[in-house]
Amino acid sequence: MTLTSPALPVAVALLVAPLAVVLQSKAMAPIGLVALALCVVAQWRLARVPPWPRAMAAWLAVALGLWGAASAAWAAEPGRALSTGLSLAGMALLAGGAGRALEASDEAARRGLARALAIGLVIGLGAAALDALSGNAVRAAVRGLAEVPPTLAFGLKPAASVMALLLPLAVALPWPLLPRALLLGGGAAVIVALPGDTAKIAAVLGVAAALAALRAPRLVPRAIGGGLAALVLLMPLLVAAVPALPVERLPISALHRMLIWDFTAARIAERPVLGWGMEASRAIPGGRGNPPAEVLDRMRVTDPARRAWFAEPHVQILPLHPHNAALQVWLELGAVGAALAAALAWLLGVAAARAPCPAAATGALASGAVTAMLSFGAWQAWWIAAGLLAAAACAGSLRCGAPGSAAPPRA
Repeated sequence: MTLTSPALPVAVALLVAPLAVVLQSKAMAPIGLVALALCVVAQWRLARVPPWPRAMAAWLAVALGLWGAASAAWAAEPGRALSTGLSLAGMALLAGGAGRALEASDEAARRGLARALAIGLVIGLGAAALDALSGNAVRAAVRGLAEVPPTLAFGLKPAASVMALLLPLAVALPWPLLPRALLLGGGAAVIVALPGDTAKIAAVLGVAAALAALRAPRLVPRAIGGGLAALVLLMPLLVAAVPALPVERLPISALHRMLIWDFTAARIAERPVLGWGMEASRAIPGGRGNPPAEVLDRMRVTDPARRAWFAEPHVQILPLHPHNAALQVWLELGAVGAALAAALAWLLGVAAARAPCPAAATGALASGAVTAMLSFGAWQAWWIAAGLLAAAACAGSLRCGAPGSAAPPRA
């Protein structure tokens, strides 16, 4: 790989990102976005024309961002809606251009990208394991803390989610079966041992989806994309059934999530078409209060200790975002935004089936979908940057099989 190769910035990002997110998760945003920008610039200098996105998924993501920006006209926080929407559109345009630039990668560039991915994952997983085994002493030392606060352990959750997203890409490494299996299995085992239930599920399902796509490279990614699209469209209806389920038996953190989703579904029903405006989750009326007693009664939460916990000041019925991307899109961007997001999910499944290595792209899609539906805010820049970096790598450079083998036929 030469110094002028468009793949070089992406390779560097894949090399440093896993360790960087262990030390500070928000570092993922500048790492990913700078790498994508440099990739686009490098290709522009080589070809003398900008690499405009070719994939329809990229343009649909741009449209989703622009719709979010337009929602500033009725959003509770119009400035935040405008900036977040335009940022999302710009990031999608950048990633689509980078994916286009990487399509022309030669064998040396693909080897370098795969090598950087493997080394980065090994370093990141090792650092995360060391930090967890040392009681978060590694991350405390980086922050200059003499004592380790109990809350520091939660900082490993974003790192675990990013590595769960990148881990399925190891399916495309030009290695023999055994070392690839060791990295996939060992990496999943490390993530399962780290804090964060969502990352554990994402790692296991991501690797499982990648392996399934090795056997059915056209069917599996399309099925995942179609299922995800249906889930986006139906999520408010599915959440409406939550009170009828035995949610009172869940761990209190999971029960709190059900209460958040129930409250969100009720607010969606108030503005179902246009939503409350992008980034309005943090300003929804009543969202910062405790779960009302009548809601706890409806959910059959009768245990006095649990009801006392839900009455504590820090326990809110909608803390910043719904912890579910589909519900957040519905809440903030309404049915219009949900339709765009569902179409995007379907197109991502189609794009994964057409990728040079469908298994790697499918695994990353499945892992990212789990995290999006169960954890972070939909518009968090560091998480979007991680997803776009993985998507660009899958779109252009990573190939299934040994070096020099032909890419599978595109569907």
